[in-house]
Amino acid sequence: MAVYTQIDDEMIDDLLAGYAIGKRHTLTGITQGVENTNYRLETDLENDRGGIYILTIYEKRVDAADLPFFLGLKKHLAAKGYPCPSPIADRNGQILQKIQGKPMAIVSFLDGTDSPRPTPTQCQKAGAILARLHQDAADFTIPRPNALGQHAWAGLFDACGDAANHLENGLGAQIQKWLDDIQNAWRQDLPQGVIHADLFPDNVLFTGHEISGVIDFYFACQDMLAYDVAITINAWCFDDKMRFCPDRYKAMLKGYTDLRPLNDAEETALPILAKGAAMRFFLTRLYDWINTPADAQVQPHDPQDYLARLRFWDSTP
Repeated sequence: MAVYTQIDDEMIDDLLAGYAIGKRHTLTGITQGVENTNYRLETDLENDRGGIYILTIYEKRVDAADLPFFLGLKKHLAAKGYPCPSPIADRNGQILQKIQGKPMAIVSFLDGTDSPRPTPTQCQKAGAILARLHQDAADFTIPRPNALGQHAWAGLFDACGDAANHLENGLGAQIQKWLDDIQNAWRQDLPQGVIHADLFPDNVLFTGHEISGVIDFYFACQDMLAYDVAITINAWCFDDKMRFCPDRYKAMLKGYTDLRPLNDAEETALPILAKGAAMRFFLTRLYDWINTPADAQVQPHDPQDYLARLRFWDSTP
């Protein structure tokens, strides 16, 4: 959510003239994140949202053809009371707009803070909110296949060239072995549906002890539901030193399965799904590590974090 595209007061005032959410009070750039440009927009019209919104300008890494899926999914979930940003339509009922020649949308603001060092209780609530997403999105009909699913990892590794060996001598051969192992064990017959695919702790907001918001749906797609559980386990159940935390893991699974029990095949597949999820994020971080310019506004994530997770799952029976 870095600020890549600058907009001035006149641009935002012209835009807001087409909405029924009031006039601009303040517009402040949000510097965190990597994918899009985001501004915090406050208007002079108080309502049930407090007159605060997020204005997102979609940059090159987001395919404009995917925006009806992303915005439609949030609208669908918000209509069911799911705590995600709700897209705001203009006076003509349009959600997707353009500014500075780029697609943009305004969504409701969600209060709360993330938890970079989640407790088991927070992990349990994260598991529950993931299960609820899977349930609430079950009747969402716009398709979006997972472009970063298991079928894409070999090509992504090839695109990284010799980068793995720059991290560690001989690591490339180990990654290739793990890719082969995952390919041989991967399941394609598990229950499918809409997944978040990026439910990291910084994408879940808490107010007090309760979840107040789930954000950043720009990797959401259709895939195996248990794979989404595996992604979330990797994101929440390791500490700052990359050590697996069994108490967080048990709490997360309880939160999830209390609402949506895993079937026998999903339970059996969970370790290989977790290894695959670790591979996916290792490879995308490795790719960004070698392709992000040194003077970029946002620095890429360290791929070593997910290398540690890969090694953990490889050593787990």
